[in-house]
Amino acid sequence: MIRRRALLALGAVALLALAAPLLPPYPLTLVTQALVVAILAMSLDVLLGYTGLPSLGHAAYWGVGAYTVALLATERGVGLAGCAVAGVLLAGAVAAVFGLVAIRAAGTYFLMITLALGMVVWGLAFRWVSLTKGDNGISGVPRPELFASPLPFFYFALAAAGLAWTLLALLVASPFGLTLRGIRESESRMRSLGYNVWLHKYLAFVISGAVAGGGGVLWAYYNGFVSPTDVQLITSVEALLMVALGGPGTLAGSVVGAGVIVFLKNFVSLYTKRWLLILGAVYIGVILFAPRGIVGALRRRSVR
Repeated sequence: MIRRRALLALGAVALLALAAPLLPPYPLTLVTQALVVAILAMSLDVLLGYTGLPSLGHAAYWGVGAYTVALLATERGVGLAGCAVAGVLLAGAVAAVFGLVAIRAAGTYFLMITLALGMVVWGLAFRWVSLTKGDNGISGVPRPELFASPLPFFYFALAAAGLAWTLLALLVASPFGLTLRGIRESESRMRSLGYNVWLHKYLAFVISGAVAGGGGVLWAYYNGFVSPTDVQLITSVEALLMVALGGPGTLAGSVVGAGVIVFLKNFVSLYTKRWLLILGAVYIGVILFAPRGIVGALRRRSVR
């Protein structure tokens, strides 16, 4: 089963790589955007789908990675490698600090604490004008010369998303990942078996934040502009929708959910201003007829 899923993933990557040169500029841009935000969705799935911790503050780590790139690239002239390492490490450090507070809670309280922590980062981005330029944001983030054109940057985003998927797939298939699933099903049982539940949840929180920061690094180069809107609540909500639509506990589902949300947000909105109603209808339909998400429903049907 695992080998089959890996082959399907490789086939999808190969198909995208071959089809990219044939796509018009706008669809290519949308696919690139979907790959970038898929990293955010996959990082959240580690918490929501595998550990059972729904977060409403995940955009904070995404924004920390993006702002790190924007500041270093525009003011210090730091290259891609330096910005990427700094963005991931700083996002992981922020997640490590926030995790000490958030992991103490559970259920609705965990959701509200992550929301409050995310709003702290949004407040800093909005009010710390001397550093973040406030509501004006930081513009002119330069892409590396090698990936300046849309097609090379698409391949760069595809490689980054593939790397994130591979690393997270290895993580969730490891004994550590299996322990996270056990915690999701029953914390008390795992605790009685001698597992350090708090430490596993904390490490999952930090890893998830670091990966989200990596997605933020890519977003800064993709968009060329970083502002407080990148760390606001709606960004975290969209990430939750991506995971829920695609299928919690399935990394592939996060990628599918990211594609659906990006398509509805950018393509359908060209034809109607009520695209949010369409998104809501799609979400309700998935919850009613495929509560495990799109990929979860497809897997269940294939097993039958």
